[in-house]
Amino acid sequence: MPRPRDRRPGSPELPELPSFRFEESEPSPAPRSAEPAPRGSIDPFRRGADRIDRPARSPEPRVETAPIRRAPNGERHGNTGLTRHDAPLDDSLIDEDAAKVVRRLEQRGFEAYLVGGCVRDLLLGARPKDFDIATSARPEDVRSLFRNCRIIGRRFRLAHVRFGSDKVIEVATFRRNPGGGLSSEDGEEDVLIRDDNAFGDAPEDARRRDFTMNALFYDLERRQVLDWCGGMADVEARAIRTIGEPAVRFREDPVRILRAVKFAARLDLGLTPEVYDALVQTRHDLERAAPPRVSEEILRLLRGGAAHRSMWLLWELGAMAVLLPDLAAFLDDDAGTTGGGTRFFRRMRHLDARKKSGDLDTASAAFDDLVLWAALLIEPIREATNGAKDPSAEIGEFLEPLVLKRFLPRRVADGLRRLLPALPRLERGDERLLRRIVASEWFGPAIDLLEIELVAKGKDPGYAARLRKWGEGQRAKLAPTESFRRESAPVGASASAPGSYRREEPQKASRPREVVIPTSHSRPRRKR
Repeated sequence: MPRPRDRRPGSPELPELPSFRFEESEPSPAPRSAEPAPRGSIDPFRRGADRIDRPARSPEPRVETAPIRRAPNGERHGNTGLTRHDAPLDDSLIDEDAAKVVRRLEQRGFEAYLVGGCVRDLLLGARPKDFDIATSARPEDVRSLFRNCRIIGRRFRLAHVRFGSDKVIEVATFRRNPGGGLSSEDGEEDVLIRDDNAFGDAPEDARRRDFTMNALFYDLERRQVLDWCGGMADVEARAIRTIGEPAVRFREDPVRILRAVKFAARLDLGLTPEVYDALVQTRHDLERAAPPRVSEEILRLLRGGAAHRSMWLLWELGAMAVLLPDLAAFLDDDAGTTGGGTRFFRRMRHLDARKKSGDLDTASAAFDDLVLWAALLIEPIREATNGAKDPSAEIGEFLEPLVLKRFLPRRVADGLRRLLPALPRLERGDERLLRRIVASEWFGPAIDLLEIELVAKGKDPGYAARLRKWGEGQRAKLAPTESFRRESAPVGASASAPGSYRREEPQKASRPREVVIPTSHSRPRRKR
């Protein structure tokens, strides 16, 4: 199987890239800079690294880790493979409602533990985004104990315990792998998991998970971490390792490929050599994954605060060529270091900056799926539609394969078709367009796209901020209209007919003449 070719960052606009290969032997010599390589650092250029001048490590701070208070050898229990580690976690970081659910289940005689990502994040000293619970209670038992509980899912039957209007604690019954555990020697080409409703016990539930660091259970009563798969050692080493044979685990659920990329980029963890090789080997299995799940994971990569690292690693592994071949081909031609490649990675860094500022975490965040997809696809779209007489139609034709595969929502494709051709006019400060779009539902995404575009071109995004402030003031005065509509109206359709669309000009009487629209810094306002 061909390997992804080596790529070398050569532009000062590209930040120094993280490494992704975990070194299990002695650490490599320190780079030319005085800062030594941190534990778990890996070679970002897996092939032919000795022929490449590797950049210095990213100046961005590493993920701060809390010291893991672990028993010298752990407390082993018989032949079950269980090791208990004394690791009293920070109680201030544990959600009170999650602890309440665990304790009520234990009071009723059930086993119940905090599991998965929340335990991993707590061990790394981070605040978990959500809390999951694994228990011996069946979903019906959980529902009988909590009035604010409902059972969801067909493939995965889960109990959701609600607290307030926006907090959900997910409670899952212990499960086992219904396949019985396959290996590459079984000769099975299709090991995709399609049924996961086989109940089991705690050890079986831990061993069916994807990565060792996600198979840790936390006992609130004893304040101990239960480890059946060696996950504690991998957390300490900051290494990503699968439970069982990596290639088989990725073929069982190809979305795990994207999860491995997410953890490596977001948590600054290293990929063990066997995991890295398996990612390259099984990247084509992403075509068999459910498109909505893949689309959701891509958006998580963009929102997670490590979009630049995630996209670089996807490209390096060759997985981007499977998911978004047009984007991968564009970066291959550009080498990711000049022109559009530089602009692409500037956009990714801008998303990371917005994440750090908290804009992507709030319910009122202006960035939505449309803006994220635009930041991802704008360069290949621009290349494919360059010189087109009807850019809107060409953009729609470009996006249609993604829509048909259920990879891209129709709403997002329609928004991109409307807004991307308008970006040059927005950047020039086109007064007519601005007055039309300010009263539409597309105002927020349009200004966000303008801000991203200015950042990608190395310009001051302050113009977008001033325009947003002006627009919000105008939107407070004007009633919402549908003045910015699709141009693709059926021939002969009436303006009032359902499903018909046409461009409508605003009435002159409603135009706010007393307000001066901010103009772009690059072009003075023309006198009329």
